[in-house]
Amino acid sequence: MIRTEKITKSFGALQVLKGIDLCIGKSEIVAIVGPSGAGKTTLLQIIGTLDSADSGQLIFGGLAVNSLNDKELAAFRNRNIGFIFQFHQLLPEFTALENVMIPALIGKEKPQTAEKRAKEILDFLKLTDRLNHKPAELSGGEKQRVAVARALINNPAVILADEPSGSLDTQNKEELHSLFFELRDRMNQTFVIVTHDEHLARHTDRIIHLKDGLVI
Repeated sequence: MIRTEKITKSFGALQVLKGIDLCIGKSEIVAIVGPSGAGKTTLLQIIGTLDSADSGQLIFGGLAVNSLNDKELAAFRNRNIGFIFQFHQLLPEFTALENVMIPALIGKEKPQTAEKRAKEILDFLKLTDRLNHKPAELSGGEKQRVAVARALINNPAVILADEPSGSLDTQNKEELHSLFFELRDRMNQTFVIVTHDEHLARHTDRIIHLKDGLVI
């Protein structure tokens, strides 16, 4: 479903990615692991179209993403990619329900349709009683589940997660990891997860090891 071909990326004189070739299949849960500075987050941002490679190709469902202009790329990202970040990145002035609805509204979904879909996902994630709470009123685990709901709202082809359990305690970490596999089993959801969590990585379908900007 997703393929990178000879992806390179430098920041000044530092070459972070040195020719990355990889394939990710539909409904796979893939972990990207490696030491700090290996290029994991940079690769995830390029796959997520948040950054562009210096050279190489990103193929997404047969589409050469490099061929899209900025406006087309933003629309493609909104429709096809969900993001989960380590520190949630929820907007503090909005409720849980409103935070989840935002990507759908950006995608020009009707407000009533976006609200219905958001409530369904939040109910599935056992957050029905937290719909109208703002992030400051939620626990760390609840905030991360809201972030998962937001990532799911547009039925993306893939969810990209950057250290998604890094800020959670052990219990919430285990619950989040179990949720990823439940979403894969129930919704055929694809996940690409950058993680230092060896327990999570061991339970994924496949581990991609990065070192010094290369897949090893």
